[in-house]
Amino acid sequence: MSDTSSNQMWGGRFAAGPDAIMEAINASIGYDQRMAAQDIAGSRAHAAMLAAQGIITDSDANTIREGLLTVLSEIDSGTFEFSTALEDIHMNVEARLKALIGEPAGRLHTGRSRNDQVATDFRLWVRDQLDAAEKGLLALISALVDQAEAGADWVMPGFTHLQTAQPVTWGHHMMAYVEMFARDLSRVRDARVRMNESPLGAAALAGTGFPIDRHMTAEALGFDRPMANSLDAVSSRDFAIEFLSVASISAMHLSRFAEELVIWSSAQFRFVTLSDRFSTGSSIMPQKKNPDAAELIRAKIGRIFGANVALMMVMKGLPLAYSKDMQEDKEQVFDAADNWMLAMAAMEGMVKDMTGNRASLEEAASAGFSTATDLADWLVRETGLPFRDAHHVTGALVALAESKGCDLPDLSLEDMQAQNSAITDGIFDVLTVHKSVASRTSYGGTAPAQVRAQVARWKEVLK
Repeated sequence: MSDTSSNQMWGGRFAAGPDAIMEAINASIGYDQRMAAQDIAGSRAHAAMLAAQGIITDSDANTIREGLLTVLSEIDSGTFEFSTALEDIHMNVEARLKALIGEPAGRLHTGRSRNDQVATDFRLWVRDQLDAAEKGLLALISALVDQAEAGADWVMPGFTHLQTAQPVTWGHHMMAYVEMFARDLSRVRDARVRMNESPLGAAALAGTGFPIDRHMTAEALGFDRPMANSLDAVSSRDFAIEFLSVASISAMHLSRFAEELVIWSSAQFRFVTLSDRFSTGSSIMPQKKNPDAAELIRAKIGRIFGANVALMMVMKGLPLAYSKDMQEDKEQVFDAADNWMLAMAAMEGMVKDMTGNRASLEEAASAGFSTATDLADWLVRETGLPFRDAHHVTGALVALAESKGCDLPDLSLEDMQAQNSAITDGIFDVLTVHKSVASRTSYGGTAPAQVRAQVARWKEVLK
């Protein structure tokens, strides 16, 4: 086959033939340049350790340190020229360092490999993202606590199956999400502790014969300790998968709340008004105010779930130790991290800006026989009726009210006594939504007093 036909086979994108294909599939600099700061931090720690151990001279270590700071400055200022031919961030930095300082740059890689170097950089980057996620979750939790405090005694319908079930308070509903995001926060903190070990010094896979001090580099980089097995150090990516798992669970919570905001802001519900900052209009229908931010949060969550599955699929069949497949770990994590951080920030903004429509919430809470359970509880408490029998009587009264086109409080005492003669006019004291929520005083219940107690507890935590 001629060179011409070969080039045509590869396609116009790769007119130069197989070499261009290989360069394109092999290079990761297009995305792993995001780890530049972490790569340079790792190299600085490694150089300082090499000098402390007498493996390189103090003079070379100082020259390397100054050169690395210059490279970082160039990258930060946008003047650094990244090269696809140099494959990745590590080789790009090393090549530029050599151009700046000459021979000492060649001593920097003593006692390490790109395998432990990339594992270290990636852990540092993921650790930074966990720290950012912690801040984002705390800000979102704070916004929810503020909403809960403002509406601790507002009544609204509580739903099961998206059907009106029992009245709850706005504050109680907001605090439900506080608890969900608090568990996300706990997972973030747990994951950070578990992944905070240093791979640096594991070298290619077997360690090194140079007298390096891995504890020194671990401490310099803020790790708790060096990883105990060099094979594991270069080949494990479970820290990244755990990050994606934590992100996925948190994203699921964000998506559930986003779905509620889409429903609540509709003309049919009118539970909330979202600010103009997080809504858009229609190009053709002037009356529309679309909850686009909530909808985009709901959609972007799929990318985070996808990244989680994708990285597990990359890793599931890899023997120890390092394989080039693992180059495919970063794009998934970078994209998921970007979208998780964005979704958290957007949700925090919506929660801070949104206005609960108290009148609409109360009107909805009073509809749909929402106090039926209170009626059944009253029959048990006041007449001694077994709960199953009370449930039957209540069901009959709901059916009667439905046939009359009214709600339970609108039935007459005679109507109720026709179903059970022991009913007294005291029943009407429990059939208002405010009395209903005020009665739910069990720990974690919807009563305003309980909501305010949980708000106070969280405000202390957030201090």
